[in-house]
Amino acid sequence: MSCVIAGGGPAGAVLALLLARAGVEVTLLEKHGDFLRDFRGDTIHPSTLQVLDELGLVTEFLKIPHRKAYGLSMVTDAGEIQLANLRGLPGKYDYIAFVPQWDFLQLVTSAAGKYPGFQMIMNAEAHDLIRESGRVRGLYYRDESGEHEIRADLTVAADGRDSQLRKRAGLVPQDLGAPMDVVWFRLPRHDGDPEDTFLRITVGHMMVAINRESYWQLAYLIPKGGFDELVRGGIDAFREPVAKSLPWLADRIGHIGSYDDVSVLTVALNRLRRWHRPGFLCIGDAAHAMSPVFGVGINLAVQDAVATANLLAGSLRSGAPIPESTLHLLQKRRMFPTRVTQAAQRVVQNRVISPALNRGFDPSKLPRNITKIPLLNRLPRRFIGLGVRPEHVEVPPST
Repeated sequence: MSCVIAGGGPAGAVLALLLARAGVEVTLLEKHGDFLRDFRGDTIHPSTLQVLDELGLVTEFLKIPHRKAYGLSMVTDAGEIQLANLRGLPGKYDYIAFVPQWDFLQLVTSAAGKYPGFQMIMNAEAHDLIRESGRVRGLYYRDESGEHEIRADLTVAADGRDSQLRKRAGLVPQDLGAPMDVVWFRLPRHDGDPEDTFLRITVGHMMVAINRESYWQLAYLIPKGGFDELVRGGIDAFREPVAKSLPWLADRIGHIGSYDDVSVLTVALNRLRRWHRPGFLCIGDAAHAMSPVFGVGINLAVQDAVATANLLAGSLRSGAPIPESTLHLLQKRRMFPTRVTQAAQRVVQNRVISPALNRGFDPSKLPRNITKIPLLNRLPRRFIGLGVRPEHVEVPPST
């Protein structure tokens, strides 16, 4: 086995596809039986659309029901503020596609399944590493039938922000701090509701509303660690600020019957100082957990996967040893965009989110249309749409 990847999220799935397409023997492990988990990141930005285009998958992707967002807006008590306008972005794609993550993952893994070197094992939880002579030689996983092992030239941890393999490798992320957690929930969508996805911000409260056609996927931001206090106040302590922030949802707020109807995301912002050991590599959230600010987590993960395949596919296909110095080159390439993106997220967290949740920020004082200020339009447009150092597929398919 040339490569085994733990974690069937965006980083692991895209890397598996790219390697299989390049003729590498690769096994992808996913600990769940399917991809159907709600309230996961699902913003596909232009940089990822470009990768799908380069893989010949964008036509199939666009057949999946989705909504296009050509800009980002914030609704305050004083009215709507345009934050970013993606129109005019360089390249073929100037919008963000909102699509359930499970549809994206199904598309990617189905494409990978067309290559003979690809294998996917569901309900398979990777929990430890095989070590020999100071090098990682594969992993141990468990499924319904018991314990198993897979030996590989390269073992990739793409198993998320709570990565078990990262822990087993002795790699500990540096916590950069996040002032908030997120309560996710859904409510029915009615005719006459707003059309676009938006951020709602008022003194003391912040929400994100994502149009899912038949329902709203909603995120209510709370101070870090504040969910237990919210629960102690009863369900009305949650319903009332939601209805006050979005009055047009007040007639259906009763659909939130209890706290069993919500899901809490503990927000983390961190990154590893070192992403690798001999024969072992972390990518995606296992290497750098991203804040939900800007919604770029999926896209950073996909960029990691593309860079990994570009650098390592040739060696994996030929069976040539991969020195740790090569893995460090990958880390060095991807660390720069990680640092810049996280720095921008920290600015928003510290200058906007934290003060807003603590009633120390009045968003109504912001300019009504930031996109009319040339510099403040171009920079956010490129940053949100393309990211820092976007990657392109360079490894050709095997013949």
